[in-house]
Amino acid sequence: MFIIQAIHYNNKTFVSIENTSNGEVSRETIFHYKQQDHFVWADYSGGGILLGHLIGVVDERGTLEMRYHHINEAGELMTGECTSIPEILSDGRMRLYESWQWTCKDQSKGQSIVEEVKEE
Repeated sequence: MFIIQAIHYNNKTFVSIENTSNGEVSRETIFHYKQQDHFVWADYSGGGILLGHLIGVVDERGTLEMRYHHINEAGELMTGECTSIPEILSDGRMRLYESWQWTCKDQSKGQSIVEEVKEE
């Protein structure tokens, strides 16, 4: 019998390492995650984002279904939805492969990757 260790996001910090051109998250954007039971939320800012929040649920595989909103440097309120699939890296950190779509403006879709920041 295999024991599956649940992926947990509480007190994890992530940074963007890749994003499609229609996204606003950059390498300067920092995400601070919290988790309670199957509920996940985060605050994020940096780069072109002044203030952002996300809220979501996590399943038994660690996949996140989220909704997000932020205010960019132009003062625009941006909203969207995202599915993030985790990968555990060889050093134990997480990498999230994200498929997202704006729910405002042009409704375009994109892909991004964020990685957990290694604690010093």
